[in-house]
Amino acid sequence: MSGLPIGALLGKRVLLILSGGIAAYKGLELVRLLRKAGCGVTCAMTDNAHHFVTPLSLQALSESKVYTELFSLTDESEMGHIQLSRAADLLVVAPATANILAKMAGGLCDDLASTLLLATDKPVLVAPAMNVRMWQHAATQANIATLRARGVHVVDPTDGVMACNEYGPGRLAEPPDILAAIEALLSPGSKPLAGRHAIVTSGPTHEPIDPVRYIANRSSGRQGHAIASALAALGARVTLVSGPVSVPDPVGMTVRHVESARDMLNACQDALPADIAVFAAAVADWRVDNAAAGKIKKQPGAAPPALSLVPNPDILATIAEAGPRRPKLVVGFAAETDNLMANAQGKLKRKNADWIVANDVSPATGIMGGAENAVHIVSAAGIESWDRMSKNAVAARLAQRIAEMLR
Repeated sequence: MSGLPIGALLGKRVLLILSGGIAAYKGLELVRLLRKAGCGVTCAMTDNAHHFVTPLSLQALSESKVYTELFSLTDESEMGHIQLSRAADLLVVAPATANILAKMAGGLCDDLASTLLLATDKPVLVAPAMNVRMWQHAATQANIATLRARGVHVVDPTDGVMACNEYGPGRLAEPPDILAAIEALLSPGSKPLAGRHAIVTSGPTHEPIDPVRYIANRSSGRQGHAIASALAALGARVTLVSGPVSVPDPVGMTVRHVESARDMLNACQDALPADIAVFAAAVADWRVDNAAAGKIKKQPGAAPPALSLVPNPDILATIAEAGPRRPKLVVGFAAETDNLMANAQGKLKRKNADWIVANDVSPATGIMGGAENAVHIVSAAGIESWDRMSKNAVAARLAQRIAEMLR
């Protein structure tokens, strides 16, 4: 659940637009969570959304009239779509299909939902949900980029099995994660990290063997990117140092793209001073001593080339020993496949970190590269274990803990 104070949404009003997709059923839970938080909710639906949820269900949960038609004489006389689009503090589209995203990007308004979105002068948050191929299509990605550039806020879809039995990114974010994003947008006074600078590392590093080959790992960057976004939502000025990832850059922060561990360390040192440093990147422990200048060719009958490995710089330990430039709070990650707690506690001492976020990345957990995480916060005070949750929820909770510690 959200980490913001109870009552952060009290007295706020959301216009929730549901478009047509199987994930529309999650809109019912989102309405329930918003109402529980004290937020007023008005719902509007596209024609296709009626195939998955009913106006009556939404009306019962929201305790408010549900709007479905652009040319309803009754609705227009009572309120009108222009007033409806501006009466809320925030417009939320969940689920947001590829179709409605395309309409928003193109400025089309041929039904009530798209007209409300074009006529509003309030912030807009979209939570996309669609088939993995539709999400990854160049047209959808271009539309998302256009909307981000216009200031539309996006809760990215997660990985998982779709209703069409395909697997990949495209599942609607869980309602608690959407709620957390809504709270962050509607609680401008809840910026406990305002004036603080945070450095976050994310993703893998690539250590070259030759110009076309490298040593890497399975990190997706989802957790690090989510932490950067969560810290920014609490008001921090964030520098995200990211290795090569496929997830999009978060908005509202400085992003430094790097390849190797040495590049990442240099970028972190350049970003100092900072109040907070969270090292979520999965940095390669070793690199090839002398990477080949040209592609290493396979020779018939010859043995494979021997690779001489040398240690990479220890980014966490280096920044944690940075003397007067050391951040006030240094947080490392321990991704382990066995002896999780012992290894995490050892790392806490060796690296001079304040906290270690420990997680089991054994293949059976599906955490490395997946959409969920199960973490333990290890510090000198002891161990705090969290339930398994989405990586966005982990990020929101960790950011809130950081804010409480620095307060």
